[in-house]
Formats: sequence, structure tokens, C-alpha cells
Amino acid sequence: MDTEVMILDLSERKQRILSSVVTSFITKGEPVGSKSIAEEIGVSSATIRNEMADLIALGLLEQPHTSAGRLPSQKGIRAYLDDLAQEEELTGSEKKFFDSHLLMSAYDSEKLLKCVSRLLPLYTKYAAVVTTPNGEKATIRAVQFVQISRRAAMLVLMGSSGTMKSRIFHCEFDLSSEIIRVLFRLFNKKLIGMCISDITIPFVQTFGASLGELSILASPALFALLEAAEEAKVSQVIVTGQMNLIYYPELDYGDVRGIIAFLDRKDGLEPLLCQKPNRVTVLVGNESGVHALAACSLVVARYRIDEVDSGGFAVLGPVRMDYAKLISVMRYLSAQVSTLLTALISEQ
Repeated sequence: MDTEVMILDLSERKQRILSSVVTSFITKGEPVGSKSIAEEIGVSSATIRNEMADLIALGLLEQPHTSAGRLPSQKGIRAYLDDLAQEEELTGSEKKFFDSHLLMSAYDSEKLLKCVSRLLPLYTKYAAVVTTPNGEKATIRAVQFVQISRRAAMLVLMGSSGTMKSRIFHCEFDLSSEIIRVLFRLFNKKLIGMCISDITIPFVQTFGASLGELSILASPALFALLEAAEEAKVSQVIVTGQMNLIYYPELDYGDVRGIIAFLDRKDGLEPLLCQKPNRVTVLVGNESGVHALAACSLVVARYRIDEVDSGGFAVLGPVRMDYAKLISVMRYLSAQVSTLLTALISEQ
């Protein structure tokens, strides 16, 4: 039977019992007895036990031992999230906490996303995963040059997806402000509006050959361009806060070891963060499809740059998460990061 249909078919009392068991489990991490629920709802313990038996039969609750209280199943938590949970709005001080950190890094897209990767474990006490924008389909907005020494300069490649990659290149001749201006003019005339994925070895060779005598001046910068473009094509996956997971008793040593090994590999993380834009998605336990994460939940948010879905971030922790608060946190951060990245791109 479909979970959504089951919730609609449940009596109001069963819904209240399920909600109470889930919220109590999230708060205390212990099986919930019929007596405490009976006092909360105002009916007899016998009635609560009968209702709980029905919820167990539906797969929404579990009873670890005969004499123990009940726990929500992963299916029960999913039903709660879909139909019963209510978000806990962020306070003004919580919003100021996030904004103060984000604004300090708002001048650089990568620094901003790395800031998010530090903030999430700090605030939630869980692990965090952040993906940077994928520049494979992005176009080049500008190429900047910054001289850093007599014979060295830095090329900065700026993409429409928010990517900003830099490479330092060294020359066998002295650089001057005039040479820097020539490079800026040549590169931007040729590259602005091009797809980053089109910056390949053959393209760089052809571009260099078309410059004639100027190719000697441009050669080091062309190699820097190629390296920056190759990096910009690939979304970076940032994982932080893994050690937070060792403090949750419901995750045993084997669980934590498997989770950290999966996080360290990184190769399976980006698909998990490719969820629906404009909403916060929760993957409970086995819903991730990853065996190592069967005892965990993943709360995912996507961010947008200039109304284009560009990347995501998530927190990973035990199934016993404070979803009501976490969903609000992720929704707020998604909106703020989207606004800041869009503003940054429009200023380039």
C-alpha cells in the first residue's frame, strides 16, 4: 500500500500517535511507551497499544522487543515527513548567524560554497556535502589577468554558472602592463560567449596559431586557460564534518566506518545531491539506494544561479534527525546562496 494513501486513510488518533512517536524518538532516541502517549493524547494505555499494533501492521512502527516501547520505522518517518511534519522556522538570531558568515565570502563563488560546507557541520553537528557549479555547459563571461611578479601572472576564468577558476603562469620574459592589456583584449575578444567545454587542446592550438607573432606572448597564458577550463568543467564535491558521526550511539562502529569510507570516495555523492530544484528533499535510510547509508538520512537542497539549477548541498546524519529545523535551515541557505551567487555573477 502506498504510504501517502495510508496516511490519508489513518484515523486522526493514529496520525497523532505516529507523529508523537516520531517526535519523541527524534528528541530522546529511545523506544516510546504507550503510557506516555496515552497521557499526551488523553486515552487509555490499552487503546494506545491497540492503535500502535495497527501501525506496526502497516509497517509504520516497529517494536524492538516484546516488552519494549515502539520506534518509528523508516517508512513511518517518511509518512511523517510527507504529511504530518511542520517546519520550525528559523529565529532572527539564527538567520543573522548564517548571513554574517555567508556575506564574508560572498565575493567569490568557491569561497562562498566552502563557507556553506563549514557552516553546516558547525550548526547541525552532522556531516555535510557540497557540490560546486558544473561548468561543462556554461559559457565564458570574462577572462581576467592579474600580474603577481615580474614574470608571472594569474589568469582568472569566469563562467556563467558561477565557476571562477584561476591559474598562475610563468613567462620567460618580463611582463608589462601593456602585455597584460594585450592578453586581456585578445582572450576576451575570442572567448566571451564560448562554451567552456569547447576549450580543448585543438582549440588552444588553433587559437595560438591564429595569433601569429603574438603567440609567443600568449603561449603560457593559453596553457593556463586550458587547465582552468578543464577544472571548471567538473563539479567539485566537498565533504566535511565526517567525524561528527562518531558521537551518535545509534550509529555503531561498523555503520560509521562504512559511511566515512563512502564519503571519502566521493564518486557516488553527486548523484545523491541531484534532487528536485526549489525544494528540500529528504532521503530516509534505504531511500538513498546506498547500502552504507542505510542507517542515515540525507537532507538535500539545491541552489540556483540566475534561475538555473547549478548545484546542491546536504547534511548527512542518523535517521533520528531534527527534520523540522533542518528543513528550514536548508531552505534558508538555499535561498541565500542562490541570491548571493546570482548577484556575484551579475557583477562580473
